[in-house]
Amino acid sequence: MNQKGHETISLWQDQQILRSFPSLHKDLETDVCIIGAGISGLSVAYNLSQSGKRVVVLDDGPIAGGQTVRTTGHLSNALDDRFFDLEKCFGVEGSKLAAQSHGAAIEFIAHLVKKHHIKCHFEELDVYLFVPPGDSLSILDKELAAAHRAGLTSVEKMDRAPIDSFDTGPCLRFPNQAQFYPLPYIDKLCDLIIEAGGSIFTSVHATKIEKKEDQYLVATQGASVLAKHVVIATNSPICSPFLPHLKQAPYRTYVIAGNVPKGSVTRALYYDTPDPYHYIRLAQADENHDLLLIGGEDHRTAEKKDTESCFDKLEQWAKERFPFLGKTLYRWSGQVMEPIDGLAFIGRVKQNAEIYMVTGDSGNGLTHGTIAGLLINDLILKRKNPWEKLYDPHRKTLSAAKDFVKENVNTFCQYRDWVTAGDQKSASDLPKNSGAIIRKGLKKCAIYRDDTGKLHEMSAICPHLKAEVRWNLSENCWECPAHGSRFSATGEVIQGPANCDLGKNTRIY
Repeated sequence: MNQKGHETISLWQDQQILRSFPSLHKDLETDVCIIGAGISGLSVAYNLSQSGKRVVVLDDGPIAGGQTVRTTGHLSNALDDRFFDLEKCFGVEGSKLAAQSHGAAIEFIAHLVKKHHIKCHFEELDVYLFVPPGDSLSILDKELAAAHRAGLTSVEKMDRAPIDSFDTGPCLRFPNQAQFYPLPYIDKLCDLIIEAGGSIFTSVHATKIEKKEDQYLVATQGASVLAKHVVIATNSPICSPFLPHLKQAPYRTYVIAGNVPKGSVTRALYYDTPDPYHYIRLAQADENHDLLLIGGEDHRTAEKKDTESCFDKLEQWAKERFPFLGKTLYRWSGQVMEPIDGLAFIGRVKQNAEIYMVTGDSGNGLTHGTIAGLLINDLILKRKNPWEKLYDPHRKTLSAAKDFVKENVNTFCQYRDWVTAGDQKSASDLPKNSGAIIRKGLKKCAIYRDDTGKLHEMSAICPHLKAEVRWNLSENCWECPAHGSRFSATGEVIQGPANCDLGKNTRIY
């Protein structure tokens, strides 16, 4: 988050201060302007800078301060959306390209880590996929066959995952997967971009993109960047009111972490198959302990008021399977953009235009972001890339029509908040460090009481497409349930697609 508040802190944030660069104070001209300094934006910037392009990277917070720092560092081509489902949308050839591209992303990261001796705890591991107790095993058989058709012929079925504390039953083993710590890797990308002549600016908010003859002007608060190409890598694009927001939906995901005795859990990545599913990995703790990270309990953004219960459910699930797990040391959440057909949107915002987007991470944001670096580099250099059509933001996948209707009906239903009474009648009994929606006549207000007792009042209407925001108790922020825009407790925009703050007449009293 670019606004300091009372949001949860991830393991990576606790271990390393997020890096910042100077802000932008003078107009610049460059080949490529990249908005967003997470893994997507920096991967694009790295590849283009290595190809000889002049690049300028802008971010309104610190480096990786959005969703990159809130991942769990899984690097996998055992995708969250099953290969047999990808076949329905993209055919066997498309499924092959999906497996190939995510595998290439893992290899790309592994190569950079080795070449530059990046101390990011990169570790090659197996993934184990299993079903919950009592569920049909047929999903494993379908996925095994589809994975083989996708070219992952080394995937195999096993009697159980290598976890002694509970019997997973039959599972699939995906070899050649990996994990790492994201921030040291991201920091090295920054160094390499600077060494190649690129420029990075933080605490810079891009306000507008305008066409200027055969170039684009990216305006910020005090200066501008003139570029031949623009890449929008802001997790959710800020450049279009509809594309691709009608084809993806925002979800919150939750993570807990606690110590386990060293060696008590075999080092691997573990996934189960329910919806929402769980994901597990180990990290470094001390000479006697490993840190066990467990994620899951995903739901549509802003649909649950009691977000703390999601952490509680994760703890209960974990304790039942890892009874030796110590007290929870970290709790954090992140936002995942779920495309209706399971794959990211990477490519041109408009046909024949030189503005590009990266979004739709679908729970595989680290590899999708790395794919974006490779693909957009080729698109800008006018080189053929076999993944271009697969990730095209304009693609039409008719087999995903049911999910398209489902998610957009859900989005439309969020506008019912306009006619509700609000969370409470007045702010008089609103606790410190909390927020609520309160109706004042025909208007709805988002009101936050800070830790000094002051009330901050702002519009409750998201400036993107006018849905009403809701308060996230765990992250102390406002969230839009329609398309996932997020705002600090006092109304500053944190995440798109909204690109301005909540209301112009913010009151403090």
